[in-house]
Order: sequence, then C-alpha cells, then structure tokens
Amino acid sequence: MAEKVTSLQVAQRAGVSQSAVSRVFTPGASVSKKTAEKVKLAAAELGYRPNVLARAMVSGKSRIIGLVVAYLENQFYPTAIEKLSNALQDHGYHVLVFLASQTSGNVEDVMDEILDYQVDGIVTASVAMSSDIAQRCQAAGVPMVLFNRSQDIEGITSVTSDNYAGGRKAAEFLLAGGHNRIGYIGGWEGASTQRDREAGFLAALKDAGTALFARETGDFQTEKARAAALRMFDVAPDQRPDAVFLANDHMALAAMDVLRFDLGLSVPGDVSVIGYDDVPPAAWPAYDLTTVRQRANLMVEETVAALMEHIDTPETANPRRVAIDGPLIIRGSARVPEGWTK
Repeated sequence: MAEKVTSLQVAQRAGVSQSAVSRVFTPGASVSKKTAEKVKLAAAELGYRPNVLARAMVSGKSRIIGLVVAYLENQFYPTAIEKLSNALQDHGYHVLVFLASQTSGNVEDVMDEILDYQVDGIVTASVAMSSDIAQRCQAAGVPMVLFNRSQDIEGITSVTSDNYAGGRKAAEFLLAGGHNRIGYIGGWEGASTQRDREAGFLAALKDAGTALFARETGDFQTEKARAAALRMFDVAPDQRPDAVFLANDHMALAAMDVLRFDLGLSVPGDVSVIGYDDVPPAAWPAYDLTTVRQRANLMVEETVAALMEHIDTPETANPRRVAIDGPLIIRGSARVPEGWTK
C-alpha cells in the first residue's frame, strides 16, 4: 500500500510553507489566490487529501453539521436536504445525515450518536425534539435549528412555512369554489405541521359558518393515506365529501390515485383535491395538483443563517421562530372559483 501524501510534500512541490498548505484547506482562512492555485495543483498531482479529523482535533471545530431526517418518502425532503447540504457546504461545513424515526422512538439514540461526532451544529428536518434532548445539546454547546417543525422549547430556533396561513388559504379556496361537504386528511398527529395546517383550515371553515364534513388520518404515509381516502370516499355519493384538503402532497397524490383509479371518480369533477408542499410531481400533468407551496429556498436560507449565527456568535445569537408565507399554487385538481386564475 502506498504511503499517505503529507502536507509537507505538497508544500515542497508547490514551493510554499507547510502553514500555507494548511490555510488553503482551512475554510475561511486568509490565503492569496495565486498560492491557493499552486497548492491545489500540487495536491492534485500528488493525490493529497487533508486530514479533516486531525484538523478538527487541533482547532476544536469539526466543521461538521449533523442533519437529522425523519423520513425520505415524501419528495419534499430529498429536495430540501439537497438545498441544505449545498448551502452548508458553501459555508465550509461537511454534512452528516442521520435517519431518525419519530414513531420508533430512536430519536434520543440518534442524537447521542450525533453528539459523539463532535458536530458544530445540528439541523433536524421534521423531527420533533423533547425538551430533554434540547437541553443536552445546549449543555454540550451544540446549537440546533428545527427545520419544518416548530416547538415551544426555550433556546431553540425553528424555521417553517406559515402552516396556519396555508391551511386557511386551502379552505378559503374550496369555499370560494362553492364546496359545502369538505373533508380533511391529516398527517402524523404529533407533528406541528399537521397541527397548524389543520388549525388554519378549520378556522377558515368556522369563519364561513361551515363545519368539517369528514376527517381521516394518513400519518404522512402513502398506504395510510390510501386507506384513509378509501374510508372517506368509498361510501354513498351523498355521504362523501365534494372536496378534500390533505396535510401534504405526498398523501394528496396517493388519494388522487384512489379517487380516480380505485373508485372511478373524477378530479375535480366529483371531488376537488388540495395538497401542501408543492413537490415536483404535483406539477406533472398526471396530477396537476393545486397545493400550498413551501418556499424551500427561503426556508433553507433562514435555517442556515440562524445556525451560522448561533455557531459564530453564540453570546449574541437569539433563538427565534420563523414562519415563511407560501402561496397557493392553482392547478387543475380543484375547482377554480370564478374570478380566480391559475
């Protein structure tokens, strides 16, 4: 086996000092463009790779961010995670992704593992945190930002879409379309996104003097959403809703397949369908789903900015709850009210 190339060998090849090599491979370090080019060329020729872990031991900074994800089945998350990873890498951080299942109760084990990696910060995507876990991270001096979840835990920053406002928009659109038998299929009951979207939806119905006609739960999962749609719509015509709002697109797409292919109903002729997220398949002609858009780019921007603030200036960084308004994207899966345009 060939011996590892050292930074001294790179320095000799590039004609610079060993400390200059170190600065070139240290994010944020000051180094001239000419020196950086010479060092990177020499490193490429020699096959040199910097020892990130060794540098972390010396600096006390791992330059690693732990990214915790509950599940990847919903297409919103692969897209958001890619954006988060790219943004964090632009700030000179490496990203380690950990999967944590909220329902299996392994979140605490995953968080222990993350802290063992001496990460500089943590982003949790759609993972609910207990106050105990949050306190352990704070005690370890590791800042955390909740992405697409909001919780009333002191000292924790959260970034979400304005789920309450989004739920209201879905209800107002269906009401304006003349629907009076409106159903709702919710997500996992422990999620703040589910809670807030339903709260906004119900509030708008109440303001209009309309009661929710039917409710089921799909737990943000395909098969459970399919089963929920069958329970709600495989009934007599006068007992089924003429419109349904689902707590995310992932479930809405599954419900549309049930409505059209299992039950032979027309969307939106028989049933109007609205989702939440605006994942890529929502725009496919096969679905053409009306939905409330989560503005992933802005959510990622706010998440990364908050995390960098907590890492760089912990003494002055203030925790905050950020809720980003998202537009209703009108397509063809729901009746378009008079005066509204796609």
